[in-house]
Amino acid sequence: MPVLAGGQPFTFDGGPVGILLVHGFTGTPQSLRPWGEHLAAQGHSISCPRLPGHGTVLADMNTTRWPDWYGAVERALEELRSRSSEVFVAGLSMGGTLAIRLAEQHGENLSGLVLVNPSLGTERKDLALLKILAKALPSWKGVSNDIKKPGAREVAYPRIPLKAAVSLQELWAVTAADLAKVDAPILTFRSTQDHVVEPLSGRLLLEGVRSTDVTERLLHNSYHVATLDNDAEQIFTESAAWISNHAGGQGTS
Repeated sequence: MPVLAGGQPFTFDGGPVGILLVHGFTGTPQSLRPWGEHLAAQGHSISCPRLPGHGTVLADMNTTRWPDWYGAVERALEELRSRSSEVFVAGLSMGGTLAIRLAEQHGENLSGLVLVNPSLGTERKDLALLKILAKALPSWKGVSNDIKKPGAREVAYPRIPLKAAVSLQELWAVTAADLAKVDAPILTFRSTQDHVVEPLSGRLLLEGVRSTDVTERLLHNSYHVATLDNDAEQIFTESAAWISNHAGGQGTS
């Protein structure tokens, strides 16, 4: 299937520090391209894969599950490691969840995590019905384009593929259960007004990881897709400085 305009994966060849960028559920690499371009301009090597089932047509995503998405980022990590002296992983929303899962299973190969509104769970009672709904309906109302900035647009599916959404909940469960395995340095950004990911996810992250070097930054002028929103420049500049400070096993923020 053709890829949605702007939703293609991208890579930038740069210096010895590699940064793996991971987009969110129903999204595409487009949501992270400005961030990737900023980090590439700092001299870093960048890889941002398009996750299986994403960026084509909605029906494609319902044929994929979280191990497919995770397998793609694992392969991207190995490829980036082959051309980098060290690797950081950065992710938005479910991309942050997959980044955390990488740290749980490949922490010895990562120099740090940069997370933007990562998802790890929900307190919404209606989402407990997803498994039932998925048996009867292919999709539900979407979560894309939760952006405060006028004119900004995310290339993403307009609806949620329900079978894939059930698998996302399974990813939350396995990732949250293994948070204590994470000891990598973490920089995490959290929008104070987010209509997709609840504050619960931020609490689970901060309370669950074993990392001693953890910095949380609050974003007061952005919704969920903060990498395309009013606080994007803050994310770009602060993450670049944090990565520079941590590259080569240097200090803490």
